[in-house]
Amino acid sequence: MRIDGSRVSVKFPTCPTDRAETVEVYDGDSEKLPWRAHGPKTPQGERGTVALWKADDFLEATAATQPRGLPRSLDVSVTYAGTDDGTGGVFDVRQVMTAHLGEGRYWTEGCPMTEAEIDAQFGCTQ
Repeated sequence: MRIDGSRVSVKFPTCPTDRAETVEVYDGDSEKLPWRAHGPKTPQGERGTVALWKADDFLEATAATQPRGLPRSLDVSVTYAGTDDGTGGVFDVRQVMTAHLGEGRYWTEGCPMTEAEIDAQFGCTQ
């Protein structure tokens, strides 16, 4: 995850044959589902790089807008097209906001990574 001003974006790991299909964002404190989107419209979105609360980037999305004040934690998940499989993570918003991320890097569980490093976590065989 990275937070640039008011923009919150995430990179989910994908293999070359994976396509992100559904993204869900939960308030990590209350477990409420403030935003859900389906069908990324961009190649980057299909490959797991998405801006949260950016409904125009998806075929379908809940009408909710990004809250002014983000919760202390966000639980973000993705389901891949054609499967029930997915992945996700819980992010401490303050930790992400103070992480001094370089261009093209995302905060993961413990350290910043590039998109390629995030994808490499899956150990794809294709």
